[in-house]
Amino acid sequence: MSDHVSSALPAFAVNSVNLASGGLGAKGISVTDEFFAPVERMLSDAPAVFIEDKYDDNGKWMDGWESRRKRVLGHDHAVVRLATAGRIDGFDVDTSHFTGNYPPAARIEACNVQGDPDDATVWTEVLGTSPLGPSAHHYFASISGEVFTHVRLHIYPDGGVARLRVFGQPYLDPARVGNGEIELSSSLNGGRIIGFSDAHYGAYHRLLAPGRGVNMGDGWETSRRRVPGNEWIVIALGARGRLSGAIVDTAFYKGNFPDSCSIQAADMSDFGTDAGDAIITASMFWPELIGQQKLKADHIHDLSAHIADIGPVTHVRLNVCPDGGVSRLRLTGRIA
Repeated sequence: MSDHVSSALPAFAVNSVNLASGGLGAKGISVTDEFFAPVERMLSDAPAVFIEDKYDDNGKWMDGWESRRKRVLGHDHAVVRLATAGRIDGFDVDTSHFTGNYPPAARIEACNVQGDPDDATVWTEVLGTSPLGPSAHHYFASISGEVFTHVRLHIYPDGGVARLRVFGQPYLDPARVGNGEIELSSSLNGGRIIGFSDAHYGAYHRLLAPGRGVNMGDGWETSRRRVPGNEWIVIALGARGRLSGAIVDTAFYKGNFPDSCSIQAADMSDFGTDAGDAIITASMFWPELIGQQKLKADHIHDLSAHIADIGPVTHVRLNVCPDGGVSRLRLTGRIA
């Protein structure tokens, strides 16, 4: 993602959607033990924090999932329903702030079921038993390219995991999509951000999340631009399609909304999935999907009437002039 995400991150952590995002709808549905901290905390989108003097009735408050010290044979595990079915590319098992209470190892299985798994469910190993260390991100590639709906995280034998990220590509079921319009930019349909000029505030990945923003931190916001030009963000759509609807929502951005915006788009099918930097560079020259439009504070802007017919596209570039915050971008259309 250009210079905005560390080049040390594996490609799947940059180019995929976090299918275990609580903000997208992932949920913990069963757990062997969550005495110190609930599994739902492990699915939070925000980075884990440590609060020095915070305690609850069971002991030290920790930002993640933490089981008690095991005094019998066995180990702990938690089952997570993913936000949407998808192909899993890799994982981040994050033990941030767990120093003397992290699990020494983890293993992950996955399944594809209607509803939730039961005792008859067949699980597939997607990560073999792998070592973990204290207070660190642990990136692992998935060993299966199948589509899954749930994951089961095993920790050996007990301890705490601050965050579990399951990076992958949402599965667009043709039977569900049909020939109708869908939100091609939605994270739940595979839309993902591949680059931006600035994302100093907020949580930029929430730009493509469902629903409206819940506060000023729930969206993409740039720092104040002090040089000529404008800020931008480039998005890969979940599928190649013809766009017919466009919403730019500045919810909660009142003194810091952009003065105006425009959207460019292009069909970049020939570039492949790993050409992020090349696509970002090319985006400067894409044709306009929507010409420059004035924006308002804390407002849902329906720009659909201004969409130009430029044919099927795979990527879009939202330009904000000169800077500011956008809570949600929604681009709808039919798969080409």
